Amino acid sequence: MTIDDVDERLDRAFAALGDPIRRALIARLSRGEATVNELAEPFPITKQAVSRHIQVLEAAGLITRSRDGQRRPCHLNSAALEELTSWIDTYRLTREGQFRRLDDVLDEMKEQEK
Repeated sequence: MTIDDVDERLDRAFAALGDPIRRALIARLSRGEATVNELAEPFPITKQAVSRHIQVLEAAGLITRSRDGQRRPCHLNSAALEELTSWIDTYRLTREGQFRRLDDVLDEMKEQEK
């Protein structure tokens, strides 16, 4: 897997999460599997529109679908979310380290003023 592959996956995932309905679908699936009908219940949009949102999330690799007889439940792809979290954490940790160093410098300056 190349850097470009990872970048493309991240781009698709973050683009998919840019929509509030898709974020709500992810939040719902974090509590367990659900069908399109179950996912569509709280939204004032058609089931067809919810299906399109699900297709975007599936194309981004954030959810998967399985077949259980007549049911086609959607499942959260936790590995994809972990990849996003890992990417974010890399930058968060870098910034935290920079802020800690800045705090140290400010503390030294305060001590020198005394």
